[in-house]
Amino acid sequence: MAATSIEDLRPAKATFDPCLWGDTFSSFSLDAKVQETYAEAIDELKKEAKKMLMAAKSSKLLILIDTIERLGLAYHFEKEIEEKLQEIYNEFHASNYEEDLFTIALGFRLLRQHRYHVSSGVFEKFTNKDKKFEETLIDNVEGLLNLYEAAHIRIRGEDILEEVVTFTTHHLTRVLPQLESPIKDKVKRALEHPTHRAVPIIEAPLYISIYETDEPRDEVLLKMAKLNFNYLQNLYKDELSQLSRWNMDQNERVPDWMKIAYQFVMSMYEDYERDATKQEKPFAIPYFKEAVQQLALAYNKELKWIVKRELPSFEEYYANSVITSCLFVMFTGHFPGMKSVTKETIDWLLSEPKIVITAAKIGRYYNDLASNERENMGGKQLTVMDCYMKEHGVSKQEACSKFAELIEEGWKDLNTEWITNTHSIPEHILVQLLNYVREARGTYNNGEDRVTNPQVLVPYIHALFVEPIVV
Repeated sequence: MAATSIEDLRPAKATFDPCLWGDTFSSFSLDAKVQETYAEAIDELKKEAKKMLMAAKSSKLLILIDTIERLGLAYHFEKEIEEKLQEIYNEFHASNYEEDLFTIALGFRLLRQHRYHVSSGVFEKFTNKDKKFEETLIDNVEGLLNLYEAAHIRIRGEDILEEVVTFTTHHLTRVLPQLESPIKDKVKRALEHPTHRAVPIIEAPLYISIYETDEPRDEVLLKMAKLNFNYLQNLYKDELSQLSRWNMDQNERVPDWMKIAYQFVMSMYEDYERDATKQEKPFAIPYFKEAVQQLALAYNKELKWIVKRELPSFEEYYANSVITSCLFVMFTGHFPGMKSVTKETIDWLLSEPKIVITAAKIGRYYNDLASNERENMGGKQLTVMDCYMKEHGVSKQEACSKFAELIEEGWKDLNTEWITNTHSIPEHILVQLLNYVREARGTYNNGEDRVTNPQVLVPYIHALFVEPIVV
């Protein structure tokens, strides 16, 4: 039955509960003395940790680098870690390199995470004549876990790593109930959120809690990680307090629901121009304005499709979704605060390189797969899922399976671009693209729309922004 009123034609409106946090953030006041105390203690521990890092060799070095990164401390040792990884990379290519599954899998993952192109052929030694992994590996849980983690940085055509995903997922899931902490906690978390696909800052407090019960553990790294997390948490809380207190005079000529959007857009432009000028990046201003305008046009195009019930082709929809992913607005929006960004950096982003388009599409795949049920309104409103179903003549279940497949294939393309991208683009820009996809996965994982069901995120928000870690 056709809709008969404007209200019927309007897109689905999400219903949000009142703010869960009250004045938790608006009442926060940053204590400079506390921050200074944290910083001094961190610097002292950093000296000890650096000595350990520079002295470590072989598997101990790999474990140390992995631990530092998972504890959220890597930014303190970027230069030292890169120097050590270059040594590890050279060893990987040595003809006499003979190590066990644990070491090879961990080294492979760390190298690929740092954009070293290492061959997945290093795992062939653990397969039989039928190219299947030896069943003897299933008793080595730590090795199996590292192999599982390594497989999530696979690229297209790596059949051996496709086999790894199936093999390790099956056996880790099977043995999980029999394990004890902390290895049980590590396996459970990895099966839900593989390291390469997880948001590092969210994983840090979780890993700290696991590492605290691990044996052996390094007390210097543990203490430094706790202090470092609390230091960063105070910075985040200070930023949130400023956002929470943000207010502007109301414009009485527009409806209440429009005031918020209007105020936000106007203040956003003003703040952006001021910050860009202050950071000596005025060249970014027109790019940001253009990105916002393009986003509005793309949203309008999508709205017309929905209201008129006119389905575009799937390809056309996703060409538009690259813009509605908000990636271009987000990146041009925070460029002024990034020291290494130049006009050439922005030109590169807006030239739509493959890594940017891939990241944007994966983000939308996650979003559309999770939000489809809510947006569909029991069949009253068309979504991209209907678009795919009509074009390919498939059921909804088949369409959902296809989206899950597109996500996996997208990750392979993203990994390829991550490893092989040779453009002279600051690496932290590429890291932000990777983190964009990680955040989309965390927000819409397993088909669950956590934007309109924020209760699921409460434990993570509480751990990240509210509760400091006891040192």
